[in-house]
Amino acid sequence: MKARLASGNPHKLAELRRALPGWEIELVEATDFPPEDGSTYEENARVKAAHGRLSSPADVWVIGEDSGIEAAGLGGGPGIASARWADDGVDRMLRELEGLRDRRARYVCVIVALGPGGEDVVAAGVLEGAIASGPSGEEGFGYDPIFVPTGEKRTVADLGNDWKVARSHRARAAAELAAALRVQATRPEGAVRTGEARERGPARAETRSS
Repeated sequence: MKARLASGNPHKLAELRRALPGWEIELVEATDFPPEDGSTYEENARVKAAHGRLSSPADVWVIGEDSGIEAAGLGGGPGIASARWADDGVDRMLRELEGLRDRRARYVCVIVALGPGGEDVVAAGVLEGAIASGPSGEEGFGYDPIFVPTGEKRTVADLGNDWKVARSHRARAAAELAAALRVQATRPEGAVRTGEARERGPARAETRSS
């Protein structure tokens, strides 16, 4: 499967390559991405995918991805604004949660994949956890130094990239994408839905054909 990722983030490219073995994924050539001003992860991911479609070969899939971290103590924030919330998001998150007992948080990722035949696939993944009292670890990126997944005692940055490639919100969304495409191959005439969690509710991996 050949695909282009509509992003300029090499960390996301590396994660998706490892999460989707057998796929040939490259970054799109476009650099002038439209503003991420949607009201949901899916809206932002769809805008990226549609923009990437314009500069990608006709015979490849184009993947748009949007993700964020949602802290219960911040009313679900920063959410879709995670990448733009602060120059140093880790530092701000720790300051905003200082003194709060509720440190529950979750990572959310939504993927929109547009196929060469007009296919439209939406997949999502969620990783539940909590915000640590301070940063720890060297691997990963973003909020990984302060995010402790449920069932673990160390941050994602401490657990490392090998742990993350199999269990992160992005890995889970990628797995849902791959599963949806496998189902679509046997049922090309209709929509396909799978998944457990999506944004603030149930996750969905859905395929549509235009």
